[in-house]
Amino acid sequence: HNLTRRPEHMIHRAAAALSRRAAALAAPSSRGASSVAARAAVTSAQGVATASSPNTAAVSFAESSAIAPSTNGYCRNFSTAAADADEGSPWSEFPMAPPDPIIGLTEAYKEDDFPMKVNVGVGAYRCDEGMPFVLPCVRKAEAILQASQLDHEYSGIAGCVDFVNHALEFVYGADSKPLHEGRIAGVQTLSGTGGLRVMGEVLKEFGHTEIYVPNPTWGNHIPIFRNSGLEVKKYAYYDFDNSELDFANLIADIKKMPQGACILLHVCAHNPTGMDPTIEQWKEISDAVKERGLLPFFDCAYQGFASGDARKDAAPLRLFVEEGHNLALVQSFSKNFGLYGQRVGALSVVANSVEEAKRVQSQLKVHIRPSYSNPPRHGARIVSTILKDDKLTEEFIEECKGMASRIDSMRTRLRGKLEELGSTRDWSHITKQIGMFAFSGMSKEEVEGLRDKHHIYCTLDGRISMAGVTSKNVDYIAESIYDVTEK
Repeated sequence: HNLTRRPEHMIHRAAAALSRRAAALAAPSSRGASSVAARAAVTSAQGVATASSPNTAAVSFAESSAIAPSTNGYCRNFSTAAADADEGSPWSEFPMAPPDPIIGLTEAYKEDDFPMKVNVGVGAYRCDEGMPFVLPCVRKAEAILQASQLDHEYSGIAGCVDFVNHALEFVYGADSKPLHEGRIAGVQTLSGTGGLRVMGEVLKEFGHTEIYVPNPTWGNHIPIFRNSGLEVKKYAYYDFDNSELDFANLIADIKKMPQGACILLHVCAHNPTGMDPTIEQWKEISDAVKERGLLPFFDCAYQGFASGDARKDAAPLRLFVEEGHNLALVQSFSKNFGLYGQRVGALSVVANSVEEAKRVQSQLKVHIRPSYSNPPRHGARIVSTILKDDKLTEEFIEECKGMASRIDSMRTRLRGKLEELGSTRDWSHITKQIGMFAFSGMSKEEVEGLRDKHHIYCTLDGRISMAGVTSKNVDYIAESIYDVTEK
């Protein structure tokens, strides 16, 4: 009775549903469909159509109300009834989206009851017992914050100023010239993901139509930038056949990029390959980027976690700054501080002047405000509490070294066991790579065999999270890889 108050497209859908109901009721049935009910339904449908659009809708619904015989002897089944019930919903045309590859992998792992199952798909650090690990320095910082009895007021749009200042000093270095000159605009973001999205939107608004990302890159980079309105293009990065950096083609591709284009670069521990350029190669990359007048946009997700030395991990970024690049940078504190659920990140831009930096920051804030208004405070307070305390910072550095060292030892053991088993493949890339992931080189079919036969879960591109490899399961993982790759 109140359909005529709804938007016209909803009226049309509701009327179409009534027409189909009439067709089902009028169809031959062993239970005897009521022709009276059928006629009533048709009348209702046509009435709705006429009320919504007397010139066109009635014709379409008259055509759609043609009676078709039932194929199963029943007026309709429950699933059809449910589908028709959805017709009146504004969400009825929403298709089911495919599951996220990482989340879907975790769900499949959880449902697996095999006692020796292993999850090496998720990019989160685990201790040697395979359990989530909270850094002791983080616990101490939490205790300090708890004792301080701080309020829970909103942060500003740009986030916690104290956190941003310490985050920038952490990555650019205390002796950074543009930092001392006030030429770096910085804001707190929702981890690295939020910073990437904000910067993507800003790039789009100010004239960029595309961004170049390495092939391969973190899977989320592509939808983030596409949803920001940018066309995503790829440049050569990894030699899949030989499991090594494809440096010659990387440089060649950079030199072909349009003047002024934006190029995304991973500061350290490239995800998913774990294969980083040497500092000498970074110098060549810097020269090629400068030659084309490109805008370097760095993603820094593993500083301190990659090698265990935060200064060493930041060396490529600092090199670019020293060579005069006006660049953009996004930082994540999920991996290195183990603050995965706190969504702590920062976005910064190196500008020509203090005045330019202020203008850039104003634009970053313009995009943050309608997106998430302002970032959460707790995780940012934890990071700044650690980084402003010399003792806690030293503890953090040592704890990062411990995490990196454990992963390195698992790389060595995994490669060693594969070689001990007599594998005919070259697995030396496992120990050449750095950071959380090992890009194994396994095919999709081999990965599926690893999962289906041995209950070991990793992404279909063969990326293994070394954080999930422990002293208790490394031999089993190696034996399983050997089994699927040697047959």
